[in-house]
Amino acid sequence: MAAQPLKSSTDRSWPFWPAVPLYPYGRRRTLRREVVKDTVWTFDQCQGIFYVVVPIRMTVVRLDTGGLLVYAPVAPTQECVGLMQELETAYGQVKYIILPTVSAVEHKVFVGPFARCFSAAQVYVVPNQWSFPLNLPLSWLGFPLGRTVFLPSDSTQTPFADEFDYALLGPINLNLGPYAEVAFFHRRSQTLLVTDAVMSIPHDPPAILQVDPYPLLFHARDQADEAIADTPANRVKGWHRIVLFTFYFRPSVLEVVSLKQTLRAAFSAAERSSKAYFGLYPFRWCSGWPECFETLRGQRRLFVAPILQELIFNRSAQAVLGWADAIAAWPFRQVITCHLDSPTAASPAEFRRAFEFLEKPRLLAAPGNGFLPEIDTAVIRQLDHRLNQSGLIPPAERQL
Repeated sequence: MAAQPLKSSTDRSWPFWPAVPLYPYGRRRTLRREVVKDTVWTFDQCQGIFYVVVPIRMTVVRLDTGGLLVYAPVAPTQECVGLMQELETAYGQVKYIILPTVSAVEHKVFVGPFARCFSAAQVYVVPNQWSFPLNLPLSWLGFPLGRTVFLPSDSTQTPFADEFDYALLGPINLNLGPYAEVAFFHRRSQTLLVTDAVMSIPHDPPAILQVDPYPLLFHARDQADEAIADTPANRVKGWHRIVLFTFYFRPSVLEVVSLKQTLRAAFSAAERSSKAYFGLYPFRWCSGWPECFETLRGQRRLFVAPILQELIFNRSAQAVLGWADAIAAWPFRQVITCHLDSPTAASPAEFRRAFEFLEKPRLLAAPGNGFLPEIDTAVIRQLDHRLNQSGLIPPAERQL
């Protein structure tokens, strides 16, 4: 069942974008893909800051008893809801909606509006939910009162237990608020659903980013006065640089240009419209950036993002490893994550190896063995030090 062409721009309108003001703001395209015939579908949208855009993904699974389970809802635009209603017509109504995380606002913000579009669905959320700056009740955050419940710690105590196992990670104490997420295993399709814990990087830009390739082309430039040209090579080049931004914030191969140089370059920029940020392009990529991307992508098929390695999972290494062990006991053959590439053909052993960085002292580790180059993670480690010194996050556990 392929996605239908848009009938009008209102089909992808998202009027509540100011709640989380991320690109593409009030216009969100949705791409549906059938992953397992008549059983599993993904719905991709995109989001980002300063054109550093990545996919955000919802997964829908057909239940053997009839109806659908939705994992990690995306923005319920008219287009998205219409594509869901096509599935409901063929396979039954949405019965269950899962919020699989506690701290990722880009996932949490869509659950309430999505649930209102499918009023017969029971909403299950990971325990220990919190909000900032005020810790408000879920009903105040738009979650439907009377049909929102916490996932039980025992996965057999749910109405979908005959078809799914799940494992809760956390809560990992971060002082400001905990980190937690839940991974679901769909037995019949042998599919693992994960939110943020692991990632897989595709070589080519994901399809949702190629619907409007402007962000890819924006970052394919080497300097502000270079024209924004749409070619296959530029799309790939821009994607590789977006990946480096996403995972490292400021990799070693990226120089930040001074304000004076940035303003001077903006006056001679090939495009100075608001769409191009008025010609502002405060970056300069060094010659080794392609190798930096290949090192990052070549780590493993599945790996843990640097920010999770350096700021979160090392705060509770034993708990994370226990969670990874529990998941590795499931006989899955593919992994669907909420970002970047999906589905990824991967074994339980490959999933477990992604967490080996928690077991090996960094001094004995080398890039390619689950550890990322220290020179590229320097900014994240500096952030870790500052947050720890300020008391905003606790210190990391000693490595095993």
